[in-house]
Amino acid sequence: MSGPDRRLVVVNPARPADQEFEIVVAHYNEDLSWLKQYGSECCVYSKGGSKNTPELPFTFTPLPNIGREGHTFLHHIVNHYDKLADITLFVQGRIDDHVDITLTEIKKHALDTIPGQVTTFPFRELELFDHWNGIPWEEYPCWKRWSSMDMQNMKDTPLQLFQKYITENDRVPVAVGFAPGAIFAVRKETIHSHDKAYYQRLLEKFFLGDMAHVNPETGHYMERFWLAMLNPVEYIQWSADDLADAERNEHGQLAKGKWYRTPTGSAIDLGAMRRGEEIDSPLTPLTPFARSSVSPSTPETALSLMTDEEGAEKK
Repeated sequence: MSGPDRRLVVVNPARPADQEFEIVVAHYNEDLSWLKQYGSECCVYSKGGSKNTPELPFTFTPLPNIGREGHTFLHHIVNHYDKLADITLFVQGRIDDHVDITLTEIKKHALDTIPGQVTTFPFRELELFDHWNGIPWEEYPCWKRWSSMDMQNMKDTPLQLFQKYITENDRVPVAVGFAPGAIFAVRKETIHSHDKAYYQRLLEKFFLGDMAHVNPETGHYMERFWLAMLNPVEYIQWSADDLADAERNEHGQLAKGKWYRTPTGSAIDLGAMRRGEEIDSPLTPLTPFARSSVSPSTPETALSLMTDEEGAEKK
């Protein structure tokens, strides 16, 4: 079948040339060489201790090894709320198991981000979350590496947390869309749609106190809540009728209510790939990251990229 590459849509070609850009990196022990060309624009938070210190040219801020990437990102927002860059790209120390375009391409599209937009990147499609009573880990063998580890469980359900801390109302959504891996770019105006106290409450409830743990259940919830928090109109489906007509939104993402659902019983968590036979138009392969000579376009390749190290590091 023929058609345009719709993985990413440039929506702001006339972007200002003087925008401040920053890459916030949640690091444990990953090789950050793929970020070197933009090292001066990186704000690295490292949770790996002295033996896993990032090599030059990176300066970094050490953090306790708690809370996964959600803790890192909220820590940055709370502590830099009044001095955020115009556009912030939030990434983990390794992203080539979720994204298969170059960092230069990622930055290019991140800089096109407009207020209200949350920019995500191929190859993973946006996925659907509707496990409001709790993630049934046992039904998803592909997520076993998380549930089989020591996990600090949260007594509140995802719905209770979502209502009290994300939307701050008692409505019950059908589902939300999320970006696996929590890799996204957003403008400071969008972050500022909530006040600093909002993010401070999230940080304290999800990642401090009883949840100050290397693998808190709330870290997995936060990964699923970012987009809904930053743009509820686009990423929260409130009813069966609250469904987009088009398959994709103006930014090339799966549109509201059209998000990919991971099938129960899945042995490999690939998500839906924005490439080849997986959607209704073929996509031109793009250059993968320098640290990997292949992109995770097959189950076998994706599985090989899901290392024990990834499962052990909790950003």
